[in-house]
Amino acid sequence: MNNYTHFQKYLMDEILAIRSAGLYKEERIIASPQSAKIRLQNGQEVLNFCANNYLGLADHPELIAAAEKAMKERGYGMSSVRFICGTQDLHKELEKTIADFFGTEDTILYASCFDANGGVFEPLLTEEDAIISDTLNHASIIDGVRLCKAVRYRYANAHMEDLETQLQTAQAQRFRLIVTDGVFSMDGNVAPLDQIYGLAQKYNAIVMVDESHSAGVVGKTGKGTTEQFNLRGKIEILTGTLGKAFGGAIGGYTTGKKEIIELLRQRSRPYLFSNSLPPSVVGAGIYTLRMLEKSNELQDKLHAHATYFVNKMLEAGFDIKPTQSAICAVMLYDAQLSQTMASRMLDEGIYVTGFSYPVVPKGQARIRVQLSAKHEKADLDQCIEAFTKIGKELSVIK
Repeated sequence: MNNYTHFQKYLMDEILAIRSAGLYKEERIIASPQSAKIRLQNGQEVLNFCANNYLGLADHPELIAAAEKAMKERGYGMSSVRFICGTQDLHKELEKTIADFFGTEDTILYASCFDANGGVFEPLLTEEDAIISDTLNHASIIDGVRLCKAVRYRYANAHMEDLETQLQTAQAQRFRLIVTDGVFSMDGNVAPLDQIYGLAQKYNAIVMVDESHSAGVVGKTGKGTTEQFNLRGKIEILTGTLGKAFGGAIGGYTTGKKEIIELLRQRSRPYLFSNSLPPSVVGAGIYTLRMLEKSNELQDKLHAHATYFVNKMLEAGFDIKPTQSAICAVMLYDAQLSQTMASRMLDEGIYVTGFSYPVVPKGQARIRVQLSAKHEKADLDQCIEAFTKIGKELSVIK
């Protein structure tokens, strides 16, 4: 029996344990563009309530045309990293467009926000410094922090007294960086950025916000948490993605103070060692941001949807996490129940996903509903009716 045979048995046992615990994640296959209504591989037409397609732009014809135009004019791919021969005029144009959108000084592009978060801490901080991180921060922030030698502190989710305690302890370090999600992706709550900024000023710290689930969604015109809390241009580091509200393709960015961006261009490993974003993604990204500068129609529709849906679900008796975003966490707590309910919802024509450990803490299983400006009110009502029907059948509500 060779070494892989032993390892193979270990892997099979692990997979079986995941299945037995009700934690196994199936991948349903979509055979249509991403949209409010999608077609599955088996031909079933369903309403989609679990995509990050907040503004409904993933299949927008004008974005597709912009991507096609950029591909025709600048090619399919770059075949290089930025500093060798992978920088086009479009890349610089998108970086400036992002900076203008958020009111920052400069921007650097990455293949994803996971890369942006993975590449931000290590170049900027050393073992002399401190990172103070919210306990519910995204996995990409956690992994990025692990790559850095800075002293690590954590504070309870959005708990400002705990953050202040950690900042007091971190006075022993040279520089202090507070890092938080703008919108916490599994709960939907918005970080209290005004209070975080106030504590940063009091204890001489800088602030980083991951705007992946808040950009395009939060704030009167969708410019994120800095707009919502009147802090545009005051937060030193923002990271985010083009892969959610801004068209749903791929691509990440770090935007903020120009000296930070300049140093990242020199030392951030995911930037230095990854291919440049393809022209089609860049061209569509530029078009998207400029389109959103012209009108708040999509944000207004999304905000109205979120308010309506959450209120109706609460009236129906569901346990909903407090939310100020387009995310509605329907709490079920039991992992197997979350999978069962998601499957039953699909039978009703509603595509949702059950989330359980390790995506959320043990005992905190849920179905995360994500609203889109592409949905219509009738779609929301159909989803609420299905939740209510299945919820009663499974004794989740009375």
